Amino acid sequence: MSRYLRQDPAIPQVLGIEAVPSQSTLSRFLATFRQSTSEGLIALHRWAVRRLPSERDGSTLDLDSWALLHEDGHQEGVRVGYTKQGLKPCHRPLVAALAEGQLIANFWLRRGDAACVNHAAEFVRSTLAGLPAHIRIALVRADGGFCSRGFLDALRELRRRDIVAQPLRAQVQRLRRHDDAHWRDAEIAGVQVQEVAGERQGERIIVIRQRIAERAEAGGKTLFDLPAYRFQALSTNLPSSEADALTVWRRYNGHADIENRSKELGRQFGIKGLCCQNFWATEAACHLAITASNLCVLLQRRLGQLGRCELVTLRWRLFTRAAVFSRAQGKAALKLAVEGGAARDWWVRLLEKLTALPNCHAIDSLQA
Repeated sequence: MSRYLRQDPAIPQVLGIEAVPSQSTLSRFLATFRQSTSEGLIALHRWAVRRLPSERDGSTLDLDSWALLHEDGHQEGVRVGYTKQGLKPCHRPLVAALAEGQLIANFWLRRGDAACVNHAAEFVRSTLAGLPAHIRIALVRADGGFCSRGFLDALRELRRRDIVAQPLRAQVQRLRRHDDAHWRDAEIAGVQVQEVAGERQGERIIVIRQRIAERAEAGGKTLFDLPAYRFQALSTNLPSSEADALTVWRRYNGHADIENRSKELGRQFGIKGLCCQNFWATEAACHLAITASNLCVLLQRRLGQLGRCELVTLRWRLFTRAAVFSRAQGKAALKLAVEGGAARDWWVRLLEKLTALPNCHAIDSLQA
């Protein structure tokens, strides 16, 4: 990619740099990163978050961990760990995203044999400490890999509302064996819930079962002796006066959107293929990929786009455009090849939006 970009003389002029660096230059640059310099790269994500508006009801912080597969397995930090494809050599990062702004707020790279919950409490503390004052976290969500006594106690110490998925362990197994009198029908056909108090003060354990015959798309686990249902269990400290069992389940379902962030980072920003010999070089490359993703989100917010577009759409509509870069009377000019009519009018509005003050009227959809 670097070699391809170096062939376009307009790119350095547009970006205001002397030249696009070569692959070897980038490799030497990334190799200089150490653990002590990681904070500087995390600051890039904090800069992006500062550009988000505050939410009246507070923001939601989603936590996730996934496997970055590296089949050759000889780089620093690559260890055999559990993945969806079985035991494979990988890295296992921790990721925190703001659900409403769809931005990555923090990222830590870890060895591939780390469990989801390893260092998760420290990660959350670091993330919360780095958020600007106007971003108030009202809820923390995490999947079952983070369900441990130490992590949940840490969230309570931080005085955060949370919803964390629970594995279907013995306590939940006992609950799902209750007869129908213990299950309450939800307003959604085929969904039933029941709730009990958890071990910690103020903790609620909510179990959801969905009848497969009525909800074939239902998520959750199928148990051997009750194959007609899929089960989910959630732990939360949200008070019942603020959220009943069904509301807790609905609010947790939004956590699935962080999976879209991970897929987009892997498919369109190449994070799953970034692996250098040096561990900290790999983390630096991942941080830069995340920064590129956050910049794309901020660009769309700047244009007033309500629906998020993927990078492939941005590239097609905005970035892949024939142009000529020139200087006339000492002024730089980028002449875009845009056909007349509606397309030209759309580009004029887009450029006006980019040069206008914030909060001006949004332009039409990128599909215009």
